Amino acid sequence: MPTVALVGDRSPSVRAHARIPQLVDALRRRDGVVLDPYWVPSEEAESGLDGFDGIWVVPGSPYRSAEGAIAAARTARERGVPFLGTCGGFQHAVLMLARDLAGIDDAVHAEYGLAEIDSRVRPRGPHSKPDEPAGRGSAVIVELECSLVGHEGAITYAPGSRMQRIMGAGRSVERYHCSYGIDAAYLSALTDAGVVFSARDDAGEVRALELPGHPFFVGTLFQPELAGDGSRAHPVIRAFADACASHQEAQAARVGSASV
Repeated sequence: MPTVALVGDRSPSVRAHARIPQLVDALRRRDGVVLDPYWVPSEEAESGLDGFDGIWVVPGSPYRSAEGAIAAARTARERGVPFLGTCGGFQHAVLMLARDLAGIDDAVHAEYGLAEIDSRVRPRGPHSKPDEPAGRGSAVIVELECSLVGHEGAITYAPGSRMQRIMGAGRSVERYHCSYGIDAAYLSALTDAGVVFSARDDAGEVRALELPGHPFFVGTLFQPELAGDGSRAHPVIRAFADACASHQEAQAARVGSASV
């Protein structure tokens, strides 16, 4: 049975957290995919993710440990483990990709201790805007001009992308519960580093990403956990579950061949 790390600080006040057990049950009943999920607090995620068949950084930012959430995404990328980051998980995956692939070593999230200064201020460097003073790190994730808490909206998927294949359509309407997203000033650096932004809203704002060449590395700013009434897993969650099952089967096959 595939084991999945649910990275985040579990709370009854986070609606997505309450939905996840329902969705795991729905995957078993409707799709025949049985997962073995374990909640991993963010502060334990820097070194406690060995042996999992999937890593899901769930909503609930700010996490008790931003670095733990970032490390979870890094572990999945480096080890080829299926990864899903939703809402805050998407945001922290972006920070990992900015640091590790795009060379923005000081990439930070404006929600963590940057409120007392302009969250868009960053130190001068190759990715800085000319008129910005030195600050406390490159705020790659910034507060959205219009909060998406409690909102839903249409999304268009990039043709030929994994997200389009998962959704089986070019557009869908999705639900949000977030106030932070990517600063557009960093999109080109991330794209040049190989990140594919595979979903955008009608205003052109990024709503999902993926990594080509990885077995399954997907992040969504929207929350697929909130789709419907919880009796059917969203296609993104179902695709992640299938990837976890494939990873578990591949690992079992390797162990079997090594023991022969």
